[in-house]
Amino acid sequence: MARIVVDAMGSDEHPIPDVEGGVQAAREYGIDIIFVGDEAKIRPVLEKQNIEGLNIRVVHAPEMLTMEDKGEALVLKARSKEPKDSMAIGMDLVKNGEADAFVTAGNTGAGMVTALFRLGRIRGVDRPALAPIFPTATGSCIVLDIGANPDCKPENLIQFGILGSIYAEKVRGVKNPKVGLVSNGEEEGKGNELVKGATPLFKASKLNYFGNVEGKEVIGGKVDVAVTDGFTGNVMLKTAEAVGKLIVDFVRTTIKNGNLGTKIGGLLVKPALSSLKKLMDPGEQGAAPMLGVNGLVFIGHGRSDAFAIKNAVRVAKEAVDVNVLDAMKSAIEESLKK
Repeated sequence: MARIVVDAMGSDEHPIPDVEGGVQAAREYGIDIIFVGDEAKIRPVLEKQNIEGLNIRVVHAPEMLTMEDKGEALVLKARSKEPKDSMAIGMDLVKNGEADAFVTAGNTGAGMVTALFRLGRIRGVDRPALAPIFPTATGSCIVLDIGANPDCKPENLIQFGILGSIYAEKVRGVKNPKVGLVSNGEEEGKGNELVKGATPLFKASKLNYFGNVEGKEVIGGKVDVAVTDGFTGNVMLKTAEAVGKLIVDFVRTTIKNGNLGTKIGGLLVKPALSSLKKLMDPGEQGAAPMLGVNGLVFIGHGRSDAFAIKNAVRVAKEAVDVNVLDAMKSAIEESLKK
């Protein structure tokens, strides 16, 4: 049975959605949930839930990390021998073998720094990458990195490719996933110096390398894993989210302000519009894995509601069930033998 730590102080509205979502996950997926955070705030929310027969416990953490935690102050908290914040204490549970994965909707930067100091990196990985799932015309695509590493070297990108490929295969069930390099042109030779420097590394690897992909190929479903630096990936993510919201909002406004015929047509397209909204909803996936750290860490959006937290726990459980961490370690070790 998977044991998942939920950072009860992670979301913007903590601890209500964090606790409610964790309880829903415990009931629906039959797993152990460990809430970490201010126990005085967690208990009142937990008491309002039906937890009979569920394996749930609370580990007290008197402090929490926020967007204000950065720089040297964040590093000191992340590496403290006597941690007090919910992220550090929660990740220590994973490190010490008391839990299998850690889920938070807290500060992404704080999550990455804490993971690096508490869990360390997989041997052979220079930098971890945040890897969300993008909806595509044919299903989905893992895009990494989307913000953890704004500046990268070619060696970082090939490591991202290996990690993303293993995750796509083991967790997403994609056989021999196609891996592409995000560029400003499909032809080999296009791209900035980073892409040009990474191309020979990808061609020499054992990955199912597709070649360069533009944004339209990613969304079109041409590849299963799209590799890029964190700056480009973050722009892609936020642009995709904004465009998706714009489309849904525009259609709804047009229907609302239209004539009778438009409103009748709106009723007919309502199911399709609902499907589109679901497709674009980041809460459906709940959280993105931080690949490359020596432990399973999943980071969700600060605006996560209980539904998103529940799905974040589900994604973490799926990774635990297929032992994806060991698979990534083996793949990176194999790459080091060249």
